[in-house]
Amino acid sequence: MASVTLKGVKKIYDNKVVAVQEFNLEIKDKEFVVFVGPSGCGKSTTLRMIAGLEDISEGELYIGDNLVNDVEPKDRDIAMVFQNYALYPHISVYENLAFSLRIRKMDNEEIHRRVCQAAEILGITQYLTRKPKALSGGQRQRVAIGRAIVREPAVFLMDEPLSNLDAKLRNQMRAEIILLRKRIDTTFIYVTHDQTEAMTLGDRIVIMKDGFIQQVGTPQEVFDTPRNLFVAGFIGSPQMNFLNARLVKNGAQYSVELLGTSIPLNEDQSKKLAEKSIDTMDVIMGVRPEHTTVRFQDAQNAIESTISVNEMMGSELHLHVNTTADDKVILRLPTIDLTDEQRQQLSFGNKLYFTFASKVIHLFNPETEESLLF
Repeated sequence: MASVTLKGVKKIYDNKVVAVQEFNLEIKDKEFVVFVGPSGCGKSTTLRMIAGLEDISEGELYIGDNLVNDVEPKDRDIAMVFQNYALYPHISVYENLAFSLRIRKMDNEEIHRRVCQAAEILGITQYLTRKPKALSGGQRQRVAIGRAIVREPAVFLMDEPLSNLDAKLRNQMRAEIILLRKRIDTTFIYVTHDQTEAMTLGDRIVIMKDGFIQQVGTPQEVFDTPRNLFVAGFIGSPQMNFLNARLVKNGAQYSVELLGTSIPLNEDQSKKLAEKSIDTMDVIMGVRPEHTTVRFQDAQNAIESTISVNEMMGSELHLHVNTTADDKVILRLPTIDLTDEQRQQLSFGNKLYFTFASKVIHLFNPETEESLLF
């Protein structure tokens, strides 16, 4: 088992393109850390530098107490699971699992023990005599993970291992990776563009954009207190709603004015703003769809809107609405208690009102895009 430390790590390609900028992170022993962000943000490049598949342009990489910048991948005590399985098609599952151990000239008894143990953990014992082409996508991914397990590495690296699977199988494999982590209890570094995977798998999440770390924190921390506009919009599904608003300071109390309503902020929010000496200013206000309350009639501090799209999700509706200022907002409404009359009101072009509590409000500086409440 080992920790992984990156100090000022950069990746600059020959064409002077900087893929990763000043990456600083300490991953603890046995921690499960997820790198997440849109395509091209540098997350896979960072993982490949840890694996030794990409050279580090600047900075230092430590696995445990050892500086490994110039250490060959085979000597780093890591194992990597790729997106495309990378199985040998002409040999059996057993031999795919055993291949790396045979290269190391391990004795046959130890090879057999490790292969059988990995197969049992992953539930693929009955497939050991088959060749990869006879397996489903999920079974092939288990074999790919098993090939990493048999090496008993200090660090597991996973590069979007579930992205080739359909939605149902992806959910199942996600649960299996959580169980796998509990059984083998080692350091995991996992790359994905799927924020749902990041939220469900990671002890901590590293959110990246354009080669820079935007925020590092537990899933709950990055959801509850996003550091900037990008993190707020990236984490959460459907994504956070953003509205132009005015932050008004009145003595020690602050309020948010938008669309003809004034919403007083709570004591904790006002204290944070006062500590930063923030005065009256224009802001971008964020509120998550699940933190809104839908009303069929006007109410105090309710915002009027018009329904444009009604998405039926089974247990809830995702209502796309336009405000009187033509802001586009998504509301989430549970379906279980809706009356037939209310269902009929949720049609295109009908009016709807929504409210939210001050405690769920997020405020961002429109110029810097940084959170005012972080």
